[in-house]
Amino acid sequence: MVVVRRRWFQAPWEFRESALFTAVAVVMGFVLQFEGSGTGVPQAHLPFNAIFLGLFALIVISAGFSFRENTTVKWLGGIPLGLCLIVAIALLSFLGGVLPQGEVTPADLYQQLRIAPIFSGASSDQLKQMTSIYLQSRINQIFSSWPFAVVVLLFLVNLGLSLSWKLIPFKVQNIQFILFHAGFWIALSCGIFGSSDLQRLVVPVEEGKACNLGYTMESDTPRPLPFSVFLHDFSLEEYPPQLLLYDPHSDRLLMDKSKATLEVRKGTTASWNGVEVLVLDYMPAALPGETGIPQPADRSTGIPYAKVRITTGATQREAWISTGSPGLRPDAAQLGNLYLIMVPGTPKSFRSAVTVQDTEGNTVMANLEVNKPVTFKEWKLYQMGYDENAGRWSKLSLIEVIRDPWLPAVYLGFYMIMAGNLLFFWNGIKQREVKS
Repeated sequence: MVVVRRRWFQAPWEFRESALFTAVAVVMGFVLQFEGSGTGVPQAHLPFNAIFLGLFALIVISAGFSFRENTTVKWLGGIPLGLCLIVAIALLSFLGGVLPQGEVTPADLYQQLRIAPIFSGASSDQLKQMTSIYLQSRINQIFSSWPFAVVVLLFLVNLGLSLSWKLIPFKVQNIQFILFHAGFWIALSCGIFGSSDLQRLVVPVEEGKACNLGYTMESDTPRPLPFSVFLHDFSLEEYPPQLLLYDPHSDRLLMDKSKATLEVRKGTTASWNGVEVLVLDYMPAALPGETGIPQPADRSTGIPYAKVRITTGATQREAWISTGSPGLRPDAAQLGNLYLIMVPGTPKSFRSAVTVQDTEGNTVMANLEVNKPVTFKEWKLYQMGYDENAGRWSKLSLIEVIRDPWLPAVYLGFYMIMAGNLLFFWNGIKQREVKS
């Protein structure tokens, strides 16, 4: 029996031609990247990116209808090329997930390479050359680079062609395929083409003041917003304070000496290094009285105090310890060369009472909490942070505002994918029932 091996590029093309084509596409993407001196793909905004995406979809679908019998078009929309392009996208995405992404200056990158152990023997000129290559290849911003854009566009062509062949002539048994592939095409294309219209800003607002300026993580230059945020009140709830040992010589908390982090409550006991500690009394909000003994106070001004009994062998003594605040020094109890201290509990929840108003007079009053956003027109407002040094006395609230006009389209794509998957499982169940 004579086995005839298929020659390279003998029609119909299969996986090895598809793999070679994909590799060449990635290389050409890097060539374009270097030719552009690392500038990356130009970012278009609404409505231009939407117009381009619409025309692109129309051309791909029309090509699928008009040239469905063409050998090259069949290969472009075939499974071998689609799988190879998926592998390329996965590899480029892996680079983007492993390597740090974001803007970096040549000087900073040079210093990072200089201290990296793998480049310890490289000369200054070699490090400069590697810095230039790294920045021009845009590996630090892979998702806006030409290699990623070329591969994604080819994959959208592949996906669109295969989808067009199932649309006409329409058959009921193709609905699952159409839902899944159309949803994938919409979610991927809108997510990538719409990334340039995503706005993510941080608005710092002080109590009793309004702010209409937002800042990005990459720049200190403020950007004006079409609305202002007025902060009425910021409040923070904490878990109970904690007992810890503090070493002033090394300026660190000795977590291992105390064996565990202990929440302060009346009756709490602790034991380490032959020292027994019992919390006799605990006041969550108090201030020093005239005699120095803490007295209950309002939570807005008071700080946590605890009266502890320290037993060392046959010796006992009592002391008041406190967490301190921006206006009060903390109180601690000395244990030899160490100190027994009480640190504030970790934040339990924090919220901001705000009023959001635009130039047209539209107003929304809301309480912003973590993971509980408030929608104002096309914007979502999130409670992001506060002045951590001030703790629950913070008069500053950090609010993240996000606008993504393409998000509904991306959600539509995901819903279509889910519907396609559900229909797939439903058809599988029906087929089993028929066979049984």
